[in-house]
Amino acid sequence: MRNKFIIFAFTSFIIGACATNSALDLGGNKVKLAKSYGPVKVDPTKAISSAEMWKKFEANKFNTTEVTVYSPLQSVCLKAGCWVTIDNGNNKSIMVRFKDHFTIPPTTPSGTKAFMHGIIFMDTVSVEMLQHFAEDAGKSKEEIQKITAPKFEMNFRADAITLVK
Repeated sequence: MRNKFIIFAFTSFIIGACATNSALDLGGNKVKLAKSYGPVKVDPTKAISSAEMWKKFEANKFNTTEVTVYSPLQSVCLKAGCWVTIDNGNNKSIMVRFKDHFTIPPTTPSGTKAFMHGIIFMDTVSVEMLQHFAEDAGKSKEEIQKITAPKFEMNFRADAITLVK
């Protein structure tokens, strides 16, 4: 009988130790975490807003900056879930591309909030890539053909994303 109690107690301890708390308190608001994607783990406790991300990038003189950001998704790649867009904190969209080409479900709805970890940097996006992204977003051939110049813009390369329920 004593052995059964010890086994029960040990099993309960292991199960309790392995359980994860998927709820997070963000300034008095409880946020329930959903599935995570990518090769690293996002630490939501280090997340900043898109506006804070922009200020941090600006203060770093637009040099490559590591961030964890909390933001609603504006759009998701319809073909494979290989990129998303968020507000860059300056009322403009920024594309978040996923390092090593991991993906999220392409059916993830716009407005879904997420925690993302990665780097922000300035870079030129070629006409070919801009056209490819437009195709992934479901744009018409006419809209795609209007893309004729590269863009030098803020980029975000995420190595992890955790969606919020």
